[in-house]
Amino acid sequence: MVKLHDSPANTLCLCTGSLGSNPDNDIPKIIRHFGEMNRIGAMHVRNVKYLGHHHFREAAHLSCTGDLDLYEIMKAIYDTCPDTYIRPDHGRMIWDEQGRPGYGLYDRALGAAYINGLWEAIDKGSK
Repeated sequence: MVKLHDSPANTLCLCTGSLGSNPDNDIPKIIRHFGEMNRIGAMHVRNVKYLGHHHFREAAHLSCTGDLDLYEIMKAIYDTCPDTYIRPDHGRMIWDEQGRPGYGLYDRALGAAYINGLWEAIDKGSK
């Protein structure tokens, strides 16, 4: 798709939750591929837990709560497209929160803090 029109304005929004729903997808490799092409305009970062063939649920962002390695995902972003827009994707409804399902404010805030912590660790480790 990005080869149809070779322009820096022709970018992708990659979602680790959507891509991560298929355990065959190597998300850090996908990020590195398109990041090196300068074709990632935004990243939605989320973890998922596999429940069986074609069955998964969104999990908390920490790598240990799901089946995606968020450190490797963030490292791939850091290495290939560090200036791209990154946000935690979706959010579970936690702590008796009421709101639109899938968009829990508290879980997204926890995700943003986790993503920032990973970024700082990667940044400090690269110096």
